[in-house]
Amino acid sequence: MAAGNTSSVTEFILAGLTDKPGLQLPLFFLFLGIYVFTVVGNLGLITLIGLNSSLHTPMYFFLFNLSFIDLCYSCVFTPKMLNDFVSENIISFVGCMTQLFFFCFFVNSECYVLVAMAYDRYVAICKPLLYTVTMSPQVCALLMFSSYMAGFAGAMAHTGSMLRLSFCHSNVIDHYLCEVLPLLQLSCTSTRFNGLVFSIVVGVVIVTSSVSIFISYALILRSILRIPSAEGRAKAFSTCGSHVLAVALFFGSGAFTYLTTSLPGSVGQSRYASVFYTNVVPMLNPLIYSLRNKDVKLALGKTLKRVLF
Repeated sequence: MAAGNTSSVTEFILAGLTDKPGLQLPLFFLFLGIYVFTVVGNLGLITLIGLNSSLHTPMYFFLFNLSFIDLCYSCVFTPKMLNDFVSENIISFVGCMTQLFFFCFFVNSECYVLVAMAYDRYVAICKPLLYTVTMSPQVCALLMFSSYMAGFAGAMAHTGSMLRLSFCHSNVIDHYLCEVLPLLQLSCTSTRFNGLVFSIVVGVVIVTSSVSIFISYALILRSILRIPSAEGRAKAFSTCGSHVLAVALFFGSGAFTYLTTSLPGSVGQSRYASVFYTNVVPMLNPLIYSLRNKDVKLALGKTLKRVLF
């Protein structure tokens, strides 16, 4: 148990998605399929970008990191989730806090990586002649380092404030993973400070990310509309389509989850809404960036030819 925490709870029970025995096995195979698809898709995209020099550009450097985050993000809770479908839903106190930390770390980091990708698209479309200089390897590395550090700071704030609480009554978490709001419900001490930390961290992440992405795309749209030819405008739009779709899925599903949680008596229902951004979005991202991307499909074709022939 962490120093400074006077909790008498040494383990938690995860309620999971459902308590109906007849649904456990079908759900196990469903989420196993999603997990396998997520791991293969993201690991495949990481490998493809690493092996093909034609994809060693800022845009694909950010995509490499996005896939890495989605892969790690899924591995934080999905194996435990799958295990809970076929055995006891028990997680230790230390295991729960560890899961909470990495969950917050990867979610926050992904928000800022999406911001970096929006900035990359802004420079590519609005300042194409300065793209190579502006998006130098040093700048890209700094953007990624800042994204991970911001994610780390947010995760430390959530986990550190959680460790100061005492859990001495119920140990049943009404969720399939250790998340902030369901854990706060179990505390037998005041959670006012934790609520403040949660509001500040989530507010900063959402406002910073959404405002930055909105400004980037407002400027991009203005530049695209100034392009005289329809073909040129279509080409410019196509370079942003995948990122716009990824942003809409990630932020849209996250917003839906927390809006659902904020409704009276609906905290327990948030676990169903969470499935989309915790399981489905990481699975869809590789599809979004491969099926809609000519460079990725071309690199995949070349790689398969090298491997098979």
